[in-house]
Amino acid sequence: MGAQKRLVILGRCDHTEAMRVAAGLTIFGHDVRLILMTAPVADTVENALQADTLELAEVMVETTVPGQGLPCLDAAGLGAAFVGVDAVISL
Repeated sequence: MGAQKRLVILGRCDHTEAMRVAAGLTIFGHDVRLILMTAPVADTVENALQADTLELAEVMVETTVPGQGLPCLDAAGLGAAFVGVDAVISL
């Protein structure tokens, strides 16, 4: 395995896939931060299962959509999330 990376995953178009990718990247020891964007997260069984997996994987989950019960980033917070990371993955 390669060196540990600091990664930001942006869930822009497919929140479920972004959650799946974020959890999967922790298997390789990467420090992963997930930011869900553009719309509220759908209340589905699959998303609930992914949320449980993210909790077990200790992935920090945030959003740019207020009222989701998650830490909410404004434009400055979103920009700050990219500082010092090795990669940003947009899904």
